Amino acid sequence: MRVIILAILLGGYILELIVESLNVRCASPVLPKEFEGYYDAYKYRQSQDYLNKNTNFQLIKEMFFTFIIVVFIITGGFNFVDRFARSFNFGHILTGLIFAGILLLAFQILDIPFSAYHIFVIEEKHGFNRTSVKTFILDIIKSWILGAIIGGIIFAGVIWFFDKLGFLAWVYCWIGVTLFQLFLIFIAPVTIMPLFNKFIPLEPSAIKDAIENYADSQKFKIKGIFKMDASRRSVKSNAFFTGFGKYRRVALFDTLIERQSSDELVSILAHEIGHYKKGHILKHIVLSIVTTGLMFFIFSFFINNKGLFSAFKMEKTSIYASLVFFSFLYTPINFILSIFTNAISRKYEYEADEFSVRTYKKPEAMILALKKLTVDNLINLTPHPLKVFLHYSHPPVLERIKAIRAMAIESIK
Repeated sequence: MRVIILAILLGGYILELIVESLNVRCASPVLPKEFEGYYDAYKYRQSQDYLNKNTNFQLIKEMFFTFIIVVFIITGGFNFVDRFARSFNFGHILTGLIFAGILLLAFQILDIPFSAYHIFVIEEKHGFNRTSVKTFILDIIKSWILGAIIGGIIFAGVIWFFDKLGFLAWVYCWIGVTLFQLFLIFIAPVTIMPLFNKFIPLEPSAIKDAIENYADSQKFKIKGIFKMDASRRSVKSNAFFTGFGKYRRVALFDTLIERQSSDELVSILAHEIGHYKKGHILKHIVLSIVTTGLMFFIFSFFINNKGLFSAFKMEKTSIYASLVFFSFLYTPINFILSIFTNAISRKYEYEADEFSVRTYKKPEAMILALKKLTVDNLINLTPHPLKVFLHYSHPPVLERIKAIRAMAIESIK
């Protein structure tokens, strides 16, 4: 069993090394004609450098953490943490929370230098960073507190269900976790997201009028249109919807408002509305619920598995450690599922683009918006097909633009 787990860890890293190496080599030094006049020579070279630096950084980071985990497994580090957690003589749930908490805290602390380097060196060099040291530290503290509360509730609930309800506990865990996740989706826009960013109602303007008029034309109710202070962390731009039903909100990065015209912004939001109108959001939620159920069902066969615990050199079995160790075995399954969900997501992106073109009838505005987002965020124009297949939730921008032009021609006929 230990050989299988080590093979999963090392095999996963080797696969990423191959994919990322192919992706970097695939980056064309010649600017595609579609972006002539939008990317100047310097900016395009900068995007290539940004890709190289991010790729190398991520590979080094993954190598470091893979090495740490492998050493921890071989030296019996998990058993040492378990002994410490059990030394307090608490019940299963509290002991499990201590065990998982120590492991997560240790890896989060190790991740701090990597996060700091990415933000204050790589992002800074390419003109993206606006995060202050104070904001960086506060973000970490808030994330840890939220993670402890939300993760602690879920982790404790799963331990309790499997401890009290036996084999069918996976069904109750599935239902409980699903309900809790749906609850978080509803409350996040008003309780969690404001902890990290300010959401200010968009003042009366031509942009606000254009958004509201389009939404009304599609009979799409919006609770409010908000400007998010994304610029306090980065100059990158984006927009998104949050919430469901009458609580749906539009959030526009302040950096996006600065760079996009009214028609371009409405085209982007028409794309997002397309996701709602075509049921993509609901389908993604249903798919997530199904995969969560699959995970708990498979997990139920590995609780207190002696072979699994022997692989991690554990002296005693427990439900809480079973959860942690099972996550290693589930990695390949999750990876395969992610390929499937990414393929569906890419299909949905084309459909949302088609909705924007068909309903707003300004395809060139959508194309221009995509070009600006691509240049502003230094997005790679020519990713390797294997990278797209394995990791991309959105089609490459050149393929999206090509599809939009075809849609526009079709709509004229």
